[in-house]
Amino acid sequence: MTNPVDIQIPAHLLPSDGRFGCGPSKVRPAQMEALAKVTTSFLGTSHRQATVKNVVGEVRSGLASFFNLPDGYEVLLGNGGATAFWDIATFGLIETKSQHLSFGEFSSKFASAAKQAPWLADPEVLKAEPGSRSYAVANDEIDLYAFTHNETSTGVSMAIERPAGATGLVAVDATSGAGGLAVDPSQFDCYYFAPQKCFASDGGLWLALVSPAAVERIERIAASDRFIPAFFDLKTALDNSRLDQTYNTPALATLYLLNEQVKWMNEQGGLEWATSRTDRSAEILYSWANEAGFARPFVEHPEDRSHVVATIDFDDHIDAAAIAKVLRANGILDTEPYRKLGRNQLRVAMFPAIDPEDIAVLCGAINHVVGALEG
Repeated sequence: MTNPVDIQIPAHLLPSDGRFGCGPSKVRPAQMEALAKVTTSFLGTSHRQATVKNVVGEVRSGLASFFNLPDGYEVLLGNGGATAFWDIATFGLIETKSQHLSFGEFSSKFASAAKQAPWLADPEVLKAEPGSRSYAVANDEIDLYAFTHNETSTGVSMAIERPAGATGLVAVDATSGAGGLAVDPSQFDCYYFAPQKCFASDGGLWLALVSPAAVERIERIAASDRFIPAFFDLKTALDNSRLDQTYNTPALATLYLLNEQVKWMNEQGGLEWATSRTDRSAEILYSWANEAGFARPFVEHPEDRSHVVATIDFDDHIDAAAIAKVLRANGILDTEPYRKLGRNQLRVAMFPAIDPEDIAVLCGAINHVVGALEG
């Protein structure tokens, strides 16, 4: 077999941008150019002054417009990323008992956080094997239903809908789906995410779109005798967000890159444009996998296949790790599978910043590498 490090991919099979990672994701060059212009006027300045607060305000209003939030919904933000938000929710969003749909690495972690919180009842966890998804069941004991819009580890996504007959809040971990998958705000109460996926920024920040019902829950729990550390206090985040700031110092570059991406996506046509772009990328990649003869989508049911993170299995006689190694040596980056899934597959991001034409070129590059490895 040909040594992978010796395989050269022809220039016409190299994407214009070789970044296909699922997070941190591709950052558009125009975002970096914009950031470079404010290195002395924005970076290194106080986050309590108008220079930074105006950008935070633009992010909040831009996201409200992008998601077409109904009256009364608010955009909150704080430091720590979506991982921190799981703990935050156990303190300030779950009242007593939650139900979790667990169908991958990240959806299972919120369930674990809720189970470990001694002030909460044990959560109800509805689990499905990787590559499939579970479904919510209304239960009068549940005051918060925890969904995952897109399971980054497996490439499974779900439509966001309130469970029929449910009275609890609906909280959605949307980290890799927000901005690239369609969603109706009336179907959730808290839609939270970090900006290093579809919003083409860096991690360490969480954002949450919250309904009036969620705001009421946040304020009621904060007024109770439950101990809440200041860093995990959603009421503190709510109060600071209304002032266009975070409780403690944020990464200013992250905020600026996020704002540039939100503005760009709104200028292109908002969520409708973004989802049409990811839909096109998904159509290209899954069609190629179905027709390749040596590969297939990992997720069996087409309706569960993510349009922002694709997982593609390969036949046993083809080493997907070797393909990824060749791609990386040729400047096509981060197509390796999620490490804990342990499958012979590639994982490819299809976020809005990624040109669908680059997805098409990537498919051709993989065909070339497979042929070279088998030659």
